[in-house]
This record gives sequence, structure tokens and C-alpha cells, in this order.
Amino acid sequence: MKTGIHQLYSAHPEHADFALWGRKSDPVTRRGFLQGSGYAAMSAALGASIPFASLMPAGLIPAALAQSDLPFEIPGKEDLVVLNDRPINAETPPWLLDDKVTPASRMFVRNNGIPPDFAIDPEAWTLEIAGESCLNPQSFTVAELKQRFDHHSYQLVLECGGNGRSEFNPPATGNQWSTGAVGCPGWTGVRLRDVLETCGIADDAVYIGYYAADTHLSGNPDQQPISRGVPMSKALEDETLIAWAMNDEPLPPLNGYPLRLVCGGWPASTSGKWLQKIVVRNRVHDGAKMGGASYRVPCEPVAPGTKVPDEDLCIIESMPVKSLLTFPKSGISQLVSEPLAVRGHAWAGDHGVAAVYVSIDFGATWAETKLGKPVNRLAWQHWNAEVNFPQTGYYEVWARAVDDQGASQPMVIPAWNPRGYLNNACHRIAVQLV
Repeated sequence: MKTGIHQLYSAHPEHADFALWGRKSDPVTRRGFLQGSGYAAMSAALGASIPFASLMPAGLIPAALAQSDLPFEIPGKEDLVVLNDRPINAETPPWLLDDKVTPASRMFVRNNGIPPDFAIDPEAWTLEIAGESCLNPQSFTVAELKQRFDHHSYQLVLECGGNGRSEFNPPATGNQWSTGAVGCPGWTGVRLRDVLETCGIADDAVYIGYYAADTHLSGNPDQQPISRGVPMSKALEDETLIAWAMNDEPLPPLNGYPLRLVCGGWPASTSGKWLQKIVVRNRVHDGAKMGGASYRVPCEPVAPGTKVPDEDLCIIESMPVKSLLTFPKSGISQLVSEPLAVRGHAWAGDHGVAAVYVSIDFGATWAETKLGKPVNRLAWQHWNAEVNFPQTGYYEVWARAVDDQGASQPMVIPAWNPRGYLNNACHRIAVQLV
């Protein structure tokens, strides 16, 4: 039986290091030591020498070897890598997220249940606003929403809370997302605030929750696959939308047609698709996947592998600072005499990004990039830089963002949690200099 490199490293990365390359780690610096045949073995696998080999962290799979493809695809999203087909979940390779505005065809798919029949008549679709803290419950057709309320358009980041889960050790269960469960398309709709205020918000309102038209995987109509929500402060922000369009076109079926919530900067699970009902609550919403360990992380840091009681888990709210290298594609070759142009995006949940840095020596030194401003609050920011290399060989370009509160991405190892949420470790690509 053959074992893949990810499976080998997930069991015990330092043992895998020794088994594959003879690499041992320094217990103080966590750097890996490659000597003799071990260095030769890794160089042979990468096809080049490794100028900064002594700075490479232990237990780290070289980015050039960390590629994977699966053999099936989703119509309309043919470039995505499918992780699961029940429910459908698919991510976008990072080099295909290079657009400043994410195309619908490259927007990731994260489902918890079975989507509704896509032979939907939008004219017959209704959205109900209710709940114990709603003073005047009402229902609206899509046409009524468009007629009665002002339209607003924003570019907003949506990212799965489990994006990057595949990098956790010990491994966490769930879809093994790498880096591509994120996007920042343009969204058009009406402000949730305007609709809620029309229906009346009681003084005791603290949360909203949503209900949708997807079906539980069991087929039981009495079970909701997911029903999450956000505090009123988030629900009432200008950028929180009831949206019907993505990039000026109707929502794609797998991204919520004909209506969805969009709560930019928070885990995408709060942005319910196929939206049928919103409830205004006088308590934290208690719908499906609001309790237990779902979309929750330890309130205080824990050691990897720790069993954390539910009462010690806190609901994920604003997503952490993060960046992505979208150009060039990992694994390219280039002449050492030429500078390498690199670029990508950075985002930070409810916050802005203050700076993005790149490194070619496994994080020993960093150079600041040119960072653009967001087109609006909660949109990602674009960055670019030129990198020069000292000699031929194998390199990795790492990207690290810092938000406007001073929080920085960790270089390699994110804060471990039982469900593998919020991995914001530095993104990296492999480059061969010849």
C-alpha cells in the first residue's frame, strides 16, 4: 500500500521528516537539520539545491510537494477542486483567485445539506421576518424587496471558518480545505438593517438567525442542516446584506440563488444561502450548528490534541488576518538573473490590513510589499512586490499580513483547535531559480 505525503506527515510530521529525508529538529529553534544523504534526497525530490535549507522549519512539507488534484468537477465551476460530493464542497486553487473581484465560476462552494431544486421561480420566493423580538412580522417577495428598499453593492470577503483545516496537526475532522475556501465578489441587495427596522426591532433583541431551503443529509424535513446567525451589532452594519446578485448577475445556484445573507468578514456559515426566514432573537440563536463545537474555538489557547469541553468554546466572530499568494503559481521555474513579480490579496475580518510582507528564507527576514486600499470596508486588499534571489536553487516565497490592530499571521503553525478552524498561517509557494 502506498502512503501519500500528506497522510505520512499528518500522523507525525517530525517522524515523517526523518523517514523521508533524515531531517532532525532542534528542540529550541524548531529548525530542521538536513545533512548528507537527507539534503541530497530532498534536493533530488525538488529538482534543485536549497540555499536556505538550514532555516527550513522542521516537520514542513515543501510547498512544491504539497499539491493535489481530484478527478471530478462541478458544472459551472470546473476549475474548483471538489473535496466532498455529499454535501458538495469545493475550493479554488490559489493561482485561480488572482482576480481582484472573484468571478462566480471561482467562488468556493460550502454546503451543509442538500441544495433545493434549482428549478426555482424567483417571483414565488418569499422571505419571512419573524422571531420573539420582531415587533411586526412580515413576508416579502424578491420583487417587493427590490421595490421597497434601497439597493446597495459591496465587495465583501466570504471565507469558510475551516479554510486551511488540512494544515492542522493533530488532524481535525471535516473537509480538508487548503487555502481556497475564500472569495471576494461583488454583492448586490438590500441592507438587512433596513428590512429589520421596517418590521420593528424590540429593545431586547440581541441576535438574528436564518433558516434556508436546503435539506438535511438524512432527508428528514424536520431537521435543519444549518441555521446560524450573528449578534445585532453585526446584523445592523451597513455592509450586511440580503443579496440577490453576485457581480451584477443572479446568484449562482450553489451560492444561494435566489436570496442569501452576506455578513462579510465573519465565517461564511453566518451568510445563509437559499434564504427563507430571518428571526430576531432575544437570546443567542440556537439553530443547527450554533452549539457544541460547531464554528467554535477554545476561549483560551490549548495544547494540540486537547479535549475541550463545550462550555469552554466561544463562537467564532470576526475572522483573523490572512493573506494569499495568487501569482505566480507554485512550482514555477525562473532565471535567477530576473526579479520575480509576486502578488495576492490580504484581509482581516472586521479590520483592515496595515501591511503585507514576503520572505524567501523561510521567515528569517521579511520585505514589505506595496499594499492597496480596499474598495470598501470588508473587502480584501491587493498587494504586490518584486523579489530577487541570491543564487540558483529551490526557494519558497512566504506571505505574511498584519492587521490594523497589530495582529500578525503566524509563520507556520496556527493556534490548534478541535475542529480545525481559523488557520491563518502564512501562505507559501515554491519557486525554482535556474
